[in-house]
Amino acid sequence: MIDITSTRMLMAHGFLRGVFDAFERHRTSVDVVTTSEVSVSVTIDDERRVEPIVEALRELGEVDVERGMAIVCAVGDGLRRDARLAGRIVGALEGLPLRMVSQAASRRNLTVVVREQDVPAAMARLHEEFFATRMRDTGCVIRD
Repeated sequence: MIDITSTRMLMAHGFLRGVFDAFERHRTSVDVVTTSEVSVSVTIDDERRVEPIVEALRELGEVDVERGMAIVCAVGDGLRRDARLAGRIVGALEGLPLRMVSQAASRRNLTVVVREQDVPAAMARLHEEFFATRMRDTGCVIRD
């Protein structure tokens, strides 16, 4: 995960273009993005060119790299129909340090970035919230 914070003033144009140009120049795809006016956080899967990318990004602002992160994604049409589901997803992960939360423009998936070591706990909590409860409600028995 790479965090870029502009050192330029608010309302300065061209920051986002510069960020994504750096990834384009180094032929590296971005997986997940969160943005504000002066900061961008992205995840990349391919770390082979991370050092030259970071060097290019430092021309735009302060850059922090966090390794050992993982993407957990909840997918379903229900997210588009019921905004409360996003709250349930984040609520199920309470206590885990979420580094990014991003909802796709299609609103069919919600992505969170967590430490790799927290993936088993995140998956177990999401499964409990969305599947185990439903199974119990229908009278099914859950066994490990």
